[in-house]
Amino acid sequence: MSAIGVRAVSEPTPLFAEAEIAARVESLAAEVLDAFGPDFLIVSILTGAFVFTADLIRALDRRGAAPRVEFIGITSYGDSMTSSGEPQLVGRLPAALEGQAVLLVDDVLDTGHTLRLARDLLLGRGARPVQTCVLIDKTARREVAIEADWIGFSIPDGFVVGYGIDYAQRYRHRRDLVILDRE
Repeated sequence: MSAIGVRAVSEPTPLFAEAEIAARVESLAAEVLDAFGPDFLIVSILTGAFVFTADLIRALDRRGAAPRVEFIGITSYGDSMTSSGEPQLVGRLPAALEGQAVLLVDDVLDTGHTLRLARDLLLGRGARPVQTCVLIDKTARREVAIEADWIGFSIPDGFVVGYGIDYAQRYRHRRDLVILDRE
């Protein structure tokens, strides 16, 4: 354990560079705009998706879209490299979702529990349709039946950090995506 109580990890393994991420976000924005049109609601899952969501919103804006934006907090990892498998809503859901077209944005789709919970909560509030966009998809870790409508990158199993995604509140500042080895 390190001085702050977080397990030491080896040097990160590069995965996707800043330029690769930027190019993929631009193409995702074009795909989303084609499907939704210029006016819809983005609901971003905090905290890991905040950088991805911000870049996606700016890319949509460059194409003439004017999405409204809300955030919801869902936690299942804490300071661990493995999900608890029981995500919890932290805070509130957006109000007035009845009949709203929603793009649900998350950082990593692995077990599927978090994305499914968020999607089901939004549908339960009357949002229609609810489509999903994730930066990283790790199908090898899927535990529930859910697939994202838009995927930035598909990768094999690995603990991804950077570009807003953290491990014990570290690495969010990185402009690239890297994998930390699980010890």
